[in-house]
Amino acid sequence: MPAASAANKKKATTERELVIKRTLDAPLDLVWEVWADPEHAKQWWGPKDFTVPVVELDARPGGKWRSLMIAPDGKEYWQHGVYREVVPKKRVTFTFIWDSEPQHEMLVTFSFASRGNKTEMTFRQTGFKSDGEREGHEGGWNESFDRLVDYLKKVKGESHARR
Repeated sequence: MPAASAANKKKATTERELVIKRTLDAPLDLVWEVWADPEHAKQWWGPKDFTVPVVELDARPGGKWRSLMIAPDGKEYWQHGVYREVVPKKRVTFTFIWDSEPQHEMLVTFSFASRGNKTEMTFRQTGFKSDGEREGHEGGWNESFDRLVDYLKKVKGESHARR
């Protein structure tokens, strides 16, 4: 029994999976729109105080994505990948590669589920080289999802104002 426990702990440590769940106060159609449209994604993608002037999304299996995040100090962070799975309004899986480390590929999956006028979003990322790298991504993604929450409030307000 102890050997099995040790093996299980090793597997959990080497996988270094990051899972973030959010319930977004917006219907699935709107969440999907701001997630899948590059012009919307520029408004919320990336950590707090970062700007994202470039977002290219070819959201289909085999399609490529690319973005540029600029930190408050001006440092540029290019990232890219390839979509492996796209099930509109349900699930998207893609590779995640920093241009500065092209040999290091991670895998990201977003799952979406309608909960009435809200949307449950589950984010998973695997392939981290270290616990520190996973923790850095956890902070960055959570800040990005905070920005998504704020952006959804803004977009919902604008759509109500147009009626």
